[in-house]
Amino acid sequence: MQLGETYIEDTFAEAFGMRYVRLIVTAHDRYWLLAGAMEFTGYASSVIACDAEAGIERLLAPEETPDGRPGAALLAFGFTTQALGKAIPNRTGQCLMTCPTTAVFDGLPDAAERIALGKQIRFFGDGYQKSKLVEGRRLWRIPVMDGEFLVHEYAGVARGVGGGNLLIQAETLPACLLAVRRAVRAVRRVPGVIAPFPGGVARSGSKVGSRYKKLVASTAEAYCPTLRGLVESRVHPRASYVYEVVIDGVSEQAVAQAMAAAMRAAAGPQVAAISAGNYGGKLGKYQFHLRTLLGGA
Repeated sequence: MQLGETYIEDTFAEAFGMRYVRLIVTAHDRYWLLAGAMEFTGYASSVIACDAEAGIERLLAPEETPDGRPGAALLAFGFTTQALGKAIPNRTGQCLMTCPTTAVFDGLPDAAERIALGKQIRFFGDGYQKSKLVEGRRLWRIPVMDGEFLVHEYAGVARGVGGGNLLIQAETLPACLLAVRRAVRAVRRVPGVIAPFPGGVARSGSKVGSRYKKLVASTAEAYCPTLRGLVESRVHPRASYVYEVVIDGVSEQAVAQAMAAAMRAAAGPQVAAISAGNYGGKLGKYQFHLRTLLGGA
């Protein structure tokens, strides 16, 4: 299948079930909002070595937030509720409570599962913390040097999908960089998804396992252009550069929509092919077939 000048491989991305939280962060203005949000979502590209995969889902207007201030919806994914129960309070306390003027609200109030958030962070108040009920939910007020840090007592946890992916292959470095930037911009327009790697892009695509026993993942040598002739390469004959866009989402439908949008945006001049990573269906229960996503275009 061709999408303009770009060949779409007859393959699929293999993804797996994850748990996620959605936090609504607000601040005095956009500067401090982004400062806190970017700190929270730092070192959160892959659960291979990070405690969570996190990103900014979208920015929120004041009329969309609980306290009428500029806001952002943050998504953070982990394999288990227990893992998120450790990662999210730590990140909230270290990256959001420390950031001037921020407040943190649960974005999944109806979720069946939940983790302690303010209930755990409140002890930083050293006995001076207070709480109040707002619309039947408890908010903790922790004294800090610019007033109080407000945070919901619990954060909801829901089931999502992690590991949707695209491998974008181009003839030149500028063409590949532009293609993945177009892809990530398209992903960010889709509600309920994040692309957790730096700028939404991974240059070090990985495979499960390694010849070194202590490593759970290692370089995807089949997509490393410099290893042509040394391994069974899967790099398109016209391509010299490959980047991966990984997508996590709140549902199978959200990931599918984001992948389709990303492919359409990435295709173009000097973009030789778009592929995806999978393990023959052995790794995860979700399969996103690229040509099916595009509807035969």
